[in-house]
Amino acid sequence: MDAYQQGLDRNAANCVPLTPLTFLNRSADVYPNRTSVVYGNRRYTWQQTRERCLRLSAALQQMGVRRNDTVAALLPNVPAMYEAHFGVPMAGAVLNTINTRLDAEAIAFILQHGEASVLLTDPEFAPVVQKALSLIPGRKPRVVDVLDAEAGFDQRIG
Repeated sequence: MDAYQQGLDRNAANCVPLTPLTFLNRSADVYPNRTSVVYGNRRYTWQQTRERCLRLSAALQQMGVRRNDTVAALLPNVPAMYEAHFGVPMAGAVLNTINTRLDAEAIAFILQHGEASVLLTDPEFAPVVQKALSLIPGRKPRVVDVLDAEAGFDQRIG
């Protein structure tokens, strides 16, 4: 047996699963002051990104989101969408990202089928979201408007 092949059995030192949450925590621990997000004039470090994701997680939990609940996101490529990829799993929930090009009928189907308890959405999509919500019988997801001052949309529905 090759000397370099010995002692390579799986153990905690050489086999640790990398998940999005462990990636975020490791990046914030190892590179706390390095830039993680650039959006317009905004810049966030890894430490700031982790803090923002933790705040999102806490806010979702305060809204009643529990383990295995579905949180849908109808957002463009903005920091809030990036943060949802970490903050929603931090709350123990499942993130269901919805394509921004879909029509109201498709969005309504996805929200209903996925049993979304919360919908994070950009005011840019308010008209299509309002129509989608009107198509859902019974319980509708709680809508959270994610405002983006740089985009210039301000129609709130949540």
